[in-house]
Amino acid sequence: MKKQIQNCLRPLSVILFAFLFLFTICGDSYSQDAQTVIFENVRIFDGTSESLSAPSTVIVQENLIHSIVEGGFVSYSDYPDALRISGEGMTLMPGLIDVHVHMTFGSLSMIDMMNPELSLESLAPKIAEQSQQMLMRGFTAVRDAGGPIFEIKAAIDSGQMMGPRIWPSGATISQTAGHGDFRQPNERSRRFFGQPSRAELLGATFIADGRDEVLTAVRENLRFGASQIKIMAGGGTSSAYDPVDVTQYTFDEMRAAVEAAEDWGTYVMVHAYTPRAIRRAIEAGVKVIEHGQLLDEETMRLVAENDIWLSTQVLRASTPNMDPLRVEKRRPVLEGQARMWPLAKELGVKIAWGTDFLFEPWMNQEQNAYILQLLEWFTPAETLKMVTHDNAQLLALSGLRSPYRGRLGVVEEGALADLLLVNGDVLENIELIASPEENFMVIMKDGRIYKNTLPEK
Repeated sequence: MKKQIQNCLRPLSVILFAFLFLFTICGDSYSQDAQTVIFENVRIFDGTSESLSAPSTVIVQENLIHSIVEGGFVSYSDYPDALRISGEGMTLMPGLIDVHVHMTFGSLSMIDMMNPELSLESLAPKIAEQSQQMLMRGFTAVRDAGGPIFEIKAAIDSGQMMGPRIWPSGATISQTAGHGDFRQPNERSRRFFGQPSRAELLGATFIADGRDEVLTAVRENLRFGASQIKIMAGGGTSSAYDPVDVTQYTFDEMRAAVEAAEDWGTYVMVHAYTPRAIRRAIEAGVKVIEHGQLLDEETMRLVAENDIWLSTQVLRASTPNMDPLRVEKRRPVLEGQARMWPLAKELGVKIAWGTDFLFEPWMNQEQNAYILQLLEWFTPAETLKMVTHDNAQLLALSGLRSPYRGRLGVVEEGALADLLLVNGDVLENIELIASPEENFMVIMKDGRIYKNTLPEK
């Protein structure tokens, strides 16, 4: 046990060092230094429009979209050293955004998590591989909704590892017996027995009870660079102790989290399904509801009236190797989501989309395909707007705690250059985005090209 604790406490930045060199080399084969890049003869989905633009030229300088010239030709003499990419009528669109990922837990299976020899050494290579693959699927920005993340984000931002921009939440904050209480049966309460659980040592969660402990947990995450705070306000389907219907955290505890986050200019998002939990969160000042599949109409109206975001997913009944207990706990949630999506749209709720894959790393390859499930309730233009522009608006709630400055989710002059060049018309055939390996010809993040399958001019 002592050895396990020592492993858990070892800084992840040190653990990453041994294998990041490999990913740096791999990254160089995809990525170019920021320079002037000119996309010629492209039709633009700008993140909000219901139709593509006329053939246009888009000029990227450094990490920004410098100018857009409709139907224009840019003289070689004006940009003699530019990299020119001939779009040949392809779609240029914003990078995809997923606002509910778990970069760590989405990279691990439940067998990995239950392994008594689990250590950060064993986690890091798997996370690095999945991070690179996520960027190669066209996801240039994500919001991490809980788990060990700060060192991974730092490695990506410094260019040591490939991956999307990350808005980190840090460790989830949960009451005892809440959705973030991941203790094994033999692990006793830290408060009574003095030993933090393995999940807490790994930076997965804070088990915090009472106003004082919640304040400390929030401030610890902010200290390490959290751009928003994630607390557990209700039961969940992937946790052992809490039924889906239970309400978690008292008003005073939840309000403490909101006050601490607001003092730092950011917000709290809550994991919650039920009307009771969500009403308490609204009263406490929470800005974002994660999930919400059991919302009734009256509570959904409160969400709309209070200008609160509903950040949610389209869930499947089960996936390969899913624990039978988890399948059973998901049943009412699945029944509720068929009502939630059209109701939220009808009432004008601000909706964001994410995947929330947990402990099933093989599911990550379906990240793009899951976007298509939105077509049951939204048009192709509405769907693409949600996973680009709208999701970027949610990221912007972090305000000054946002780790990146600039506008995302749009193709506009002055916006950050996170761009995809897609071989076809994504509004006429949105299924193109489900096969990124074949159809994403260029992937650009922050003005740097990480994939380019087209010949240079």
